[in-house]
Amino acid sequence: MVANPTEAEDLTQEVYVQLFRKIGSFRGESAFTTWLHRLTVNHVLMHFRKRGVRMEKTTEEGEIGEIQDILQSASERPRFVDRIALDKAISELPPGYRTVFVLHDIEGFEHEEVADMLGVSVGTSKSQLHKARMRLRELLNKKV
Repeated sequence: MVANPTEAEDLTQEVYVQLFRKIGSFRGESAFTTWLHRLTVNHVLMHFRKRGVRMEKTTEEGEIGEIQDILQSASERPRFVDRIALDKAISELPPGYRTVFVLHDIEGFEHEEVADMLGVSVGTSKSQLHKARMRLRELLNKKV
């Protein structure tokens, strides 16, 4: 998955440490190898996500330097206008989409928690979030 033997060795070691910490959560509902495979894949995916964030160059103010410069010069608008456009687009979402979007993407709840709060299935929560994101893209692209 990483196409780099050294990085793969480091990740393997991290997975063993994580395995040691999480072995108590193995419930035996599946084969141990299946559980270990899922643990490994999830760890590698999280590594990719973290690496993507770390590779961004940020300024002392916490803004993304080169990317922020490109966006600022392209739009010639202050950043707060973009925040206003985003807030307006979120307010234009249908209530179900907006609720799931706010709970998951803004408040940080997991799909299981969102589903419990709203009395819907996890699949419904995921579907509503996907539709909300797609609708937000449409709304924001209209404004650009």
